[in-house]
Amino acid sequence: MMRLGHEFIEALDALALERGLDIEVILSTMEAAMLSAYNKYQPGEFNMEIKVDHNTGDISIYELRKVVSQIGLDPEVPPEQEITLQDAKRYDLDAQIGDTVRIERNPTNFGRIAAQTARQVITQRLRDEERRAVFTSFADKVGDMVIGTIYKVEGDDIVIHINDRTDAELPKRERIRNERYTPGTSMKFYVLEVKQKARGPHIIVSRTHPGLLKKLMEVEIPEIKQGIIEIRNIVRDPGLRAKVALVTLDPNVDPLGACIGSNGSRIKAISGALKGEKVDIVIYNNDPVAFIKNALSPAQVSRVDVMLDKEKEVTAYVYPDQLSLAIGRGGQNVKLAAKLTGYKINVQTIEPDKMPTLKDIFSDVFDKS
Repeated sequence: MMRLGHEFIEALDALALERGLDIEVILSTMEAAMLSAYNKYQPGEFNMEIKVDHNTGDISIYELRKVVSQIGLDPEVPPEQEITLQDAKRYDLDAQIGDTVRIERNPTNFGRIAAQTARQVITQRLRDEERRAVFTSFADKVGDMVIGTIYKVEGDDIVIHINDRTDAELPKRERIRNERYTPGTSMKFYVLEVKQKARGPHIIVSRTHPGLLKKLMEVEIPEIKQGIIEIRNIVRDPGLRAKVALVTLDPNVDPLGACIGSNGSRIKAISGALKGEKVDIVIYNNDPVAFIKNALSPAQVSRVDVMLDKEKEVTAYVYPDQLSLAIGRGGQNVKLAAKLTGYKINVQTIEPDKMPTLKDIFSDVFDKS
């Protein structure tokens, strides 16, 4: 029997605890690696087993042999893996034909090879287990929000430092236009994708995904987190404007007031986390006409006509002073409203009603004159 020693095992336990690794997995990997090393050290077709005692650090090496009536009857089984019943009784008095007996071996000079193998295994296993632990923890975080620090900016590559062991990538397509990403700056990100690769987990995060806005609202607005207010849809023009359709499940709760907060505190905090992105709160309605009116906020819509000859297309009528609000800069407002509701929205103006003048009343008199 060989020994790694108590100090070795204690140091291994401390390291596993520090790195958040499973000590049993490390020990089993060490056993497998030592077995591979032993097979090279002792050529032959032996069936071996190596066990490391976690409590003592003892290394036990066993040769496994199947108990047979006569060695060599089975041409597919090497003779080194068989033992007669008579010989098997020397190791196990209860041995029967068909059983497997363990014969302990103590090969000369294998202790040095075992220790060296253990060190190699630990080094490699630490890397593998850290990668696996990161992948496992972040695979469950897809769709969640994380806080990260801008670590490195090189051309189109931006690396986000999530924690001491984990980095993520912020691709160009997932960045807010004109947002500055300065190393050392802390930001909130949406975990978009986690893939396991040879070098470890590859984590993709986003600043533009609608899910980021949803998570921010859950954090800042307790009524959403509690399920009292339900988000039905979110659309964004990242960094500029977003529209959120929501409905309250409690008639006593004002969804608009709950989302805005006292003096606008809640909506300001959400907007501030998204480079000042303006967030329009839209009350969801099962009636498409009412929902479209709400979606065109902040414009006041006078009428919405559904175009019967075209599928999911409407015309929204507004007074001239509301036209720019309804359309928005570069068509932004109407585009977001269309994405939110799922309808193509055409905006047209209507002339305001006006009181008749004297000229209108006595038009026939004025016309004759």
